[in-house]
Order: sequence, then structure tokens, then C-alpha cells
Amino acid sequence: MPGAPALPLVIMMMGHPGAPDPTVISNVLDGFAAQHDGLAPIVIVADLLGAAVNDTACADSAAYGKARTYITVDVVDWAKKNLHIIDDPAYWTIAGYSNGGGCAATFGAQSPQLWKNILSVSGGSEQVANVTKTIYGGSAAAFEASKPVNILAAAAPGTYAGMTAIFTAGAQDPAYISAAAQARAVGMTVVRYDVPGAGHVGDALTGGLAEGFTVLYPVLGLSAG
Repeated sequence: MPGAPALPLVIMMMGHPGAPDPTVISNVLDGFAAQHDGLAPIVIVADLLGAAVNDTACADSAAYGKARTYITVDVVDWAKKNLHIIDDPAYWTIAGYSNGGGCAATFGAQSPQLWKNILSVSGGSEQVANVTKTIYGGSAAAFEASKPVNILAAAAPGTYAGMTAIFTAGAQDPAYISAAAQARAVGMTVVRYDVPGAGHVGDALTGGLAEGFTVLYPVLGLSAG
């Protein structure tokens, strides 16, 4: 539409097993847009898995191809060339649910120059042994180094200045917020939220996204602070 403003960008990744289904985040953001003059970020729900049963571990690997490069290079480049977005990492969010939420935390930790906002909803991986064997050739040390908490801890002081991170999980599923404390320790503005009564599915995703965008709307310039 002529005269339409450039908008913030969200790259969203779903869980494992799963598919890139935009339904839940679309429904959540429809509600936000209705309350904020029709404004919402542009969202790409990207397929990090390639097949429902793959666990790419957010990594480039011989087993499943260049999953990390796909999100951090290919999808990013496509968005810049094809979408009316604000081309500024302050207005970009890497987001995900479950396996995708773990990858959101990982990519945010690895590439703070790409996005200044992280939304991890019930983020983590349940396939530790399989990922260690398939992606990292059986190296437990390589698997440990790939965890967001360890990437954050190893970074130089000031690396994450100006970043906002929201970590949510169902109140009955608290293990999926493991990176929140380390993100705060390295200087991010961190919000942790437990979705009341939720486990790992259903309300955990809807409630996590709702809390995440409540925090992000003023950060992204879509509402008054």
C-alpha cells in the first residue's frame, strides 16, 4: 500500500516435531494490531527442520544441511530484498517455540549484530543424546559449547548491550527457561514469564507469545512505552 510504514521484522521458528505453522502467532498479533491502530510486525515463520522428525540443533551440519545459515543468512537476505521492513537490528526479533525457542536463544547469542530482541517460548531441546551423536559427531564438549548459556558466558563484555530478551514457559514446565539468568548476567534486558497453569503445549505457546509481544510492542515502536 502506498505510504504504508516500514515495520519491524520477526523471524519465528516452531517446535520439533512440527512444521512452520503461522496460525498461533497470527492470531496473537491480530489482537495486538486491533489495539494499536492496525500495527504489527511482519512475521516470517521459517522452517528450521526440513522435515518434522529432524532436529537440526540450530546448526550447520552434514546430517541436515545448513540450518543456521538458512535462518541467519538466507531468510534475512530475502526479508531485506522483498519486505517493507525497518532495516535496523533494533527492530528485529528472533523468536521461536520449543525447539525453535532454543534456536532463537542460540541465534540471538551467536549473532547480536542481526537482531536486538529475542523471544524464546518454552525454548530447548529434548534430544540431547541424538543431537550430540548426529550433529556433533559424539562430542559432548561441542554440544555444551553450542548451548546459549555457554555462548553468552563466553562473549566479550558489552556484546549484548541494548538487547531485550523474553523467556517464557508454562508454569509446570520451568526447565525451559534455562538461559534467562545468563542473558541478564551479560547485560540484556530480560523478562522471564511463567504462563499460569500451562505445561509445554497449548496455552504455553499462546500465553508466551502474548507476554512476549506485550514487552516487545513498545521496544519495537509499535506502542507507547
